[in-house]
Amino acid sequence: MEEQDFIGPRDVLGHAERAGAQVQTTLVRPSAPGEVTCFFGTRVTVPTAWEPADADLLIVPGGGDQLIKSPDVLRNLVRAQQAGVIVAGVCTGVMVLSAAGLTAGRPCTTHHLAKAELAAQGGMVIDARVVDDGNLVTAGGVTSGIDLALWMTTRECGPSIALSVESIMEYEQRGIVWRSS
Repeated sequence: MEEQDFIGPRDVLGHAERAGAQVQTTLVRPSAPGEVTCFFGTRVTVPTAWEPADADLLIVPGGGDQLIKSPDVLRNLVRAQQAGVIVAGVCTGVMVLSAAGLTAGRPCTTHHLAKAELAAQGGMVIDARVVDDGNLVTAGGVTSGIDLALWMTTRECGPSIALSVESIMEYEQRGIVWRSS
């Protein structure tokens, strides 16, 4: 996975929890706890195996091309969304969601270099940093994961918590979130 794709959203949600939101973040791996080597060599210890229905929100970071090749992961992404989990993708993590069939015929976005491929796979590509289609929320390139997490904080916890997080991080959400009606 790409480091910023997961650590940016984790930072936002961690600060939301400290600001009083009912948020708890957990890093998960599809098969079992263990170590993940990120895109730039950072090693992260992941303490928990992923159980598809055990969250309210699942964020899939980019850089995990091997996830696309795992039929179990793809089936479990569908299972998670069917169980009521909001499934989100950052950068090329959206391509994993596409491989699972979750973006077909739905508004979505991804990294600018993968937008043509996402469209070819049936996604209705929107030119926005964050696209919210209810139980599917997608974000463009690397740093847009921060915007995705700030948007989810606004949507689920309220704007005062999101503003508090922006203040702590000294970061302001970029762009307008495209939302389906």
